[in-house]
Amino acid sequence: MSRRSKPAKRIPAPDPIYNSVDIAKFINRLMKKGKKSVAQRIFYTTMEQVQQKVKSEPIETFKKAITNATPLIEVKARRIGGSTYQVPIDVKPERGTALASQWIIEAARKRSGKSMIEKLTNEIMDASNSTGSAVKKKEDTHKMAEANKAFVHYRY
Repeated sequence: MSRRSKPAKRIPAPDPIYNSVDIAKFINRLMKKGKKSVAQRIFYTTMEQVQQKVKSEPIETFKKAITNATPLIEVKARRIGGSTYQVPIDVKPERGTALASQWIIEAARKRSGKSMIEKLTNEIMDASNSTGSAVKKKEDTHKMAEANKAFVHYRY
């Protein structure tokens, strides 16, 4: 690992339909085994279903879901003097959106349902309404950070 400088952040090309880098990153996280066309089909069909159910712009619903699932603080294990403490740290915005999209995808995969399209549609709609597993995971993360705020002086 180089000590001189940090490597430049690689930003993926924006997605072809909505021209958004955030959506391109979400599709890349949704992808399995390099099958990007399958991930794109799942995401765009999901957006069509969200538009039919909500009767509004699906991208606004998607952005609201990501915002509702984005954590502001998290805990990180820190070893001090032979014992491990869960130290609360602030989450950078880029990492927060990454965690939110990972949690939404993970929650959608765990849902019971017929297809990934239906599961992802329901999870995005639940997250935009501040319900669902992804938002619950964010709240649990915040509770854990709140419980361990006594160790905040160990922050690095």
